[in-house]
Amino acid sequence: MLRDARVGRLATASAAGQPLVVPVCYAFDGERLYFAVDPKPKRTRRLRRLRNIEENPRVSLVVDRWDEDWTALAWVIVEGRAEVLARRDDIGRAVELLEAKYEQYRAMSLARETGPVVGIVPDRILSWKFS
Repeated sequence: MLRDARVGRLATASAAGQPLVVPVCYAFDGERLYFAVDPKPKRTRRLRRLRNIEENPRVSLVVDRWDEDWTALAWVIVEGRAEVLARRDDIGRAVELLEAKYEQYRAMSLARETGPVVGIVPDRILSWKFS
């Protein structure tokens, strides 16, 4: 589910504890999750989620499956540490994974953009599904 889901909800918090939850497109390689600030129109490139990660790298990401048939419900929560990637190799690997998963990223040439790419190293992965 964590590899295949198309969107997750990223929770960050400022140093003062103010929470923020935003949807993100992400990729998971079995060790890290990655998301990028893509070139879609934004009011600023200095997004609050990035400021929060600088101040407080502890994050959570939830991926869920909802259905009116509650026997199909499921979720995965990843708790970990996020960092804005700086090494070219790490950024390249993340972009490759994101472009492989999302046709939209390939179409917008994510690899040629300078927007930040974030990696999340999981400390704990929790999951639940209706039994």
